[in-house]
Amino acid sequence: MTSPSHIVVLAASLHGERMGRVLADWAGARVTDRFATHDLVDLAECPLPDDELLQPGGSGETVIAERLDRADGFVFVTPEYNHSYPAGLKRAIDWHYREWMFKPATVLSYGVQGGLLATEHLRGVLAELHMVTTRRVVGLHAPWYDLGPSGYIAPEPVAKAFDMALGELDWWSDTLRAARRDRPYAQ
Repeated sequence: MTSPSHIVVLAASLHGERMGRVLADWAGARVTDRFATHDLVDLAECPLPDDELLQPGGSGETVIAERLDRADGFVFVTPEYNHSYPAGLKRAIDWHYREWMFKPATVLSYGVQGGLLATEHLRGVLAELHMVTTRRVVGLHAPWYDLGPSGYIAPEPVAKAFDMALGELDWWSDTLRAARRDRPYAQ
């Protein structure tokens, strides 16, 4: 029997007044119910070095490199900005390379129209990093209307859809963790 997967929930928005952290907290609670361990990485709290130092294939240690490396999988919580995902998320992706490799991810996007264009742009970038994106992803249409005193209150169909995406993430996490252990990729 294998140990539970360790999932990083990554909040991608850097804005001060933002839904991203609220949604990441909700997603983290769902992940904990399913996986037992998760780590919330809020990019607004994780400064990266100056891009002048960025090298192809990742650029060494950052304040989040070790946390990303420990992950068996990821939940990206991202807004849609101008039909894509935010620049801060692209910077975090580019500053790392091997930390992402051969790991799965699911996406919880949000925006006026659900943020699914951010998800589609993110899929291509993640594939370049040898990542697998779950087929099921969740796009939240105007989630600010579902806020309560204790945070985000997901409508039942949203919670069910996210749990299904987490089910896929769970399978891929176990499968790819075994593959990384038993058949490491020779570059």
